[in-house]
Amino acid sequence: MRVAIDTQPGGAAPNEDWVAGTPTLAVVLDGLSTAGLDTGCRHGVPWYVSHLGSQLVAAMADPSISLAAGLAGALERVAALHPKCDLGNPGTPSATVAILRERRGFLDHLVLADSPVVLEGGDGFTVLTDLRVDEVLPELRAEVEQYETHTAEHQEALRRFVTAQRQTRNTPSGYWVAASNAEAAEHALVGSTRAEDVRAAAVLSDGASRLVTEYGMATWSEVFTTLRTGGPQELIATVRKVEATDPTGRRWPRYKSGDDAAVAFCQW
Repeated sequence: MRVAIDTQPGGAAPNEDWVAGTPTLAVVLDGLSTAGLDTGCRHGVPWYVSHLGSQLVAAMADPSISLAAGLAGALERVAALHPKCDLGNPGTPSATVAILRERRGFLDHLVLADSPVVLEGGDGFTVLTDLRVDEVLPELRAEVEQYETHTAEHQEALRRFVTAQRQTRNTPSGYWVAASNAEAAEHALVGSTRAEDVRAAAVLSDGASRLVTEYGMATWSEVFTTLRTGGPQELIATVRKVEATDPTGRRWPRYKSGDDAAVAFCQW
């Protein structure tokens, strides 16, 4: 498996996405926004995703370990790295997870929250994602989206939304992400596909996938053409060009003008 990767911040703030690739593995993490609220952790989201990503790559090197078990172990080890932080804080640093691993003629996938794995096969494209987060607090989400980005009203609505969202995070009535509790790994969506049925695959944070899913400015076929000709860097650049036409979020309401983006493109 040949893996090309890239990640870019969405603005001036530090990048909270993380991506890695090996000859058998692609991993994308998308750190969740804190909206300026307390997290109980002195390290921050970029620290969290880089340490969780490193632990995941190490765990997945053993093909006998399932993706869910590898994620659970990685979560436990990262939690052990900062025991003096308040890991029980509902806003503790957290992230979405998307993993694709080649193993013995199969492609195993794991998705936790809305960073998708997209497979290109002979019959088209299969999008593997976990959209439970979209079902949470739709009224508050709509309130955020009615304001232009960078306005005081937008920032205040976003803080209210994230504050409420944290209370549903990693609960049976809400949605699941990677945070401090290994139990989240049990709620990831996992599966396998025969490698011979897949021509190429992309593992993406939603900052990249939104070119198709949110903005509707490309098809998956066009995305894969861009990835083949210009690689992940060109795909992210295309997203930025589209966002530049709507910097205040009037055409495409969103949480920020540009979101961090990460891409791993896998070919055989």
